[in-house]
Amino acid sequence: MNFAELLQSPQYSIPQARKEALLLEHLNELDHMHRARCAEYGRLVSVLRPGLERAESLAELPFLPVGLFKSHQLRSVPEAEVFKTLTSSGTTGQQVSRIFLDRETAQRQTAALARIMTHVLGPERLPMILIDSGALIKDRKQFSARGAGVLGMANFGRQHFYALDEKMEVDEPGLAAFLEKFGAKPFLLFGFTFMVWQYFLQRLAKRGIDLSNGTLVHSGGWKKLEQMAVSNAEFKRRFRDSTGLARVYNFYGMVEQVGSVYMEGEDGYLYPPNFADVIVRDPATWKPAPVGTPGVIQVVSMLPLSYPGHSILTEDMGVVHGIDDSTCGRMGKYFSVIGRVPKAELRGCSDTHASEAAV
Repeated sequence: MNFAELLQSPQYSIPQARKEALLLEHLNELDHMHRARCAEYGRLVSVLRPGLERAESLAELPFLPVGLFKSHQLRSVPEAEVFKTLTSSGTTGQQVSRIFLDRETAQRQTAALARIMTHVLGPERLPMILIDSGALIKDRKQFSARGAGVLGMANFGRQHFYALDEKMEVDEPGLAAFLEKFGAKPFLLFGFTFMVWQYFLQRLAKRGIDLSNGTLVHSGGWKKLEQMAVSNAEFKRRFRDSTGLARVYNFYGMVEQVGSVYMEGEDGYLYPPNFADVIVRDPATWKPAPVGTPGVIQVVSMLPLSYPGHSILTEDMGVVHGIDDSTCGRMGKYFSVIGRVPKAELRGCSDTHASEAAV
């Protein structure tokens, strides 16, 4: 199966052993391409993995610590072919990742995100509430992670309404008008987790607003909520009790591998799509951790062509809970994110906004 076939096949339908064999073939090719086209990556692999010609398993693939994208400008295409530059979240004074996309990589990422999201949202574009400020989208050539996330998700809706102004205040008259027009039928909501909680739900919880026909997709920024003792289950409960909104889906992703989104299933766990996977590594040995054992999350993806982001060691801790035995019928691994690696920088999109707002 090539990339297009993996993309078009039903997501979450491939058993893990078959999926790993397919991914390994393509990721070995991708790894050789990036070694040849990105001198910095080639030198690094030659030092860290001397003599490695071909990985025999996904766990043997070389990986880059995500922090290298902050300290190095890593490209596998000539600068003239860079179509768009994405920057990661970062609080004041922090370095940010710079991710260079050519047109083909950008198209692959857009197509991949569409396949993942339509699996949950269906094929029809619905009226959409974006729980952010419309002022966020300014420079269409260079986006922050937050801006790229909002713009990317906006593709799955229509009749967009930005629920917040530049001061993060809810546009209540605008929200009322949107719900008057569209609220009786299915509609979408999207926002970054902490912002959805702090600036939207907290301010509307006692207003009697009916969002029961909505589907909320949210991501990023759990650290602030964890400090407030707000779990994923509590987040969902409060939305359901306050607004009637019961369809809530979290996802895990990052600008360094944008498009490779790990959506939450009906069981509350996260699932890799057909063209990507996760490996949880023991931080003491860096070997793959057994099912049920926490470790550092590594993400692999077939999407990145213009930069060596196909195998990345993140700064997040996670647990693989099972393989091919999901209660909601999905095949492959399912996992959860349990926090940040100790001393890792604060970098979630909505956490970043909260940190900046406090300065």
